[in-house]
Amino acid sequence: MTGPSLRVLIVDDQALVRAGFRMILEAQADIEVIGEAADGETAIRLSNRLRPDIVLMDVRMPGLDGLETTRRLLGDTSRPAPRIVILTTFDLDEYVYAAMQAGASGFLLKDVSAEQLVVAVRTVSVGDALLAPSITRRLVERFARPDAALAIAPEAVASLTPRELEVFRLVARGMSNAEIAAELVVTEATVKTHVAAILGKLGLRNRAQAVVFGYESGVVRATAAG
Repeated sequence: MTGPSLRVLIVDDQALVRAGFRMILEAQADIEVIGEAADGETAIRLSNRLRPDIVLMDVRMPGLDGLETTRRLLGDTSRPAPRIVILTTFDLDEYVYAAMQAGASGFLLKDVSAEQLVVAVRTVSVGDALLAPSITRRLVERFARPDAALAIAPEAVASLTPRELEVFRLVARGMSNAEIAAELVVTEATVKTHVAAILGKLGLRNRAQAVVFGYESGVVRATAAG
């Protein structure tokens, strides 16, 4: 038998939260919790040493908060970066939105069910984002800064083919590869190819950043997304 394939680091300043998440995840044959941290500095040290696939990151911690920790982990281009899921007690939180801008793969509320937690870890492990469209729309309406999109040159968007632009709009609405494939009547493999090309052309780290940029650039209108 092969060992667990998904290595998870849990970062939260509440010991009970860490213990609860560890118990849920370690009950899964394909998931291993390789470490815990109560603050950002420890999280960075453990991540550099243990190389987790996924980091569950509390957004509000004393000292180095989850947002800055996320920026540092994802800003280190010398090694493969983990996928980061932000943990929060608020679904409308400027820290959550800023973490998505920085490249976090999405967010979970801390009162998430055991089943939802496991699904979330597996979802981000394959490159999908954890972004409920309705919550994403409200986040964007509250915190989006249209000028932030200017960091990406307009010619980058113009370089997308018509099909890539179509896929980009669906990604920005929070749809998964399977949902996009069904919408466009193509294979998931084709969607993955388009998504990879889109991220490369726009210089984006992942789907969550694509969602944020999609709204901030006006490619997707917040009031039109479901």
